[in-house]
Amino acid sequence: MNTIPQSGSPIASTTDPAGVHPHADPDFDRSTDMNLMHENLARVQMSARLGEAQERRRGYQLSRAARLSRKAEHAAQQARLALARAL
Repeated sequence: MNTIPQSGSPIASTTDPAGVHPHADPDFDRSTDMNLMHENLARVQMSARLGEAQERRRGYQLSRAARLSRKAEHAAQQARLALARAL
């Protein structure tokens, strides 16, 4: 039977070999650690994928801006040529 001393912390009993730890089973700890490792790995991979997607999006935006700029320059050149022919 657990009793609570004046300090407020439970005392380990003979029926609870782990004392205050409800999950004293080493297999449970290993299983929990593995789950946490997998969660951390998944979190890191997701973060990396999001970073790669942002880089790809930025690259696409830059290439599109360059393409539109070239198109605008070409249109301006054509307009200048048309104006020169008209004069």
